Amino acid sequence: MLYCREIIFTCFLIVPLDSHPYAIAFHTSSPELGLALSNFAETNRCQTWDIGRSLATHLHSYLSEFISPQTWQDFAFIAVAKGPGSFTGTRIGVVTARILAQQLSIPLFAISSLAAVAWSQTRHHTDNQPRAIALQMPAQRGHLFTAIYQITPTAVIPLLPDTVLTPQQWEQTLATCSSPYQLIQVPENLGSTVSSLLELAHLEWQQGKRPLSSEALPFYGQHPVDQ
Repeated sequence: MLYCREIIFTCFLIVPLDSHPYAIAFHTSSPELGLALSNFAETNRCQTWDIGRSLATHLHSYLSEFISPQTWQDFAFIAVAKGPGSFTGTRIGVVTARILAQQLSIPLFAISSLAAVAWSQTRHHTDNQPRAIALQMPAQRGHLFTAIYQITPTAVIPLLPDTVLTPQQWEQTLATCSSPYQLIQVPENLGSTVSSLLELAHLEWQQGKRPLSSEALPFYGQHPVDQ
């Protein structure tokens, strides 16, 4: 993982914490790279790039350019999409985030790609009523990545955690769902939901959670060579 290690060779200091800590999120679980940065006050930046298979080659340069004028020592925590999605992209993102968080001695929030999509739906609703979001995304060999999340003003609560089902199993699951739900077909490109990724991590940060980098594990759902 040399391309990951070169990103963090200058990162050694523990980040000082203040009332408006900077944080960064990156979403690499689809062909669309998404980066978001915020101090949850006056500074908020988000950008996406359609880089496809060149993620491993260009992630370092995109990160370096995106964070400027901030430096890595400005960040209090990192958020990363843990999948489901692209096997290779998810692996690169999680490994990179773990190395950065470890070297900076800061928390790392690994957030579900599907949870970020569910949270992004809150922007389309003006009320604060809890609602259930069912999500489906194509997986390999005719299967689906699926999940059902209850959305509240401060959290996404898994009613059905991220899992891989056949279309028939998913139909049966939805038929027996006890809560009214909105069904979302998750798009192929997920980078634009990186701001939702960062918002979810910030909610957990505000709740006092400080997960270690070693706790961040990818969710692949399927192995690319499984039969």
